[in-house]
Amino acid sequence: MATSVKLDDATKSRLERLQAEIRLETGKRITQQEVLERLVDDAYASKASFIESFREQRVPVDDEERGTFHEGIVSSGHKTGEDDIDDLLYG
Repeated sequence: MATSVKLDDATKSRLERLQAEIRLETGKRITQQEVLERLVDDAYASKASFIESFREQRVPVDDEERGTFHEGIVSSGHKTGEDDIDDLLYG
């Protein structure tokens, strides 16, 4: 039983290009359904990395970089409150 899947125009276009490239490279005609099935099979086979690809990407900071950042922080000796910040930003 086939089910419809909605794709935006850009994704549909990339799917069509992928289908065409497969035909050019292999000489074999395949349907878009076959392309999607193979993509799902491949993603399922490497579930952990596929799921990880949806996590927010963060760049780790090593201890040396963290230390360098904190060395640049200087205390003015004056306590800054919300009113001070508002005055600076908004006048």
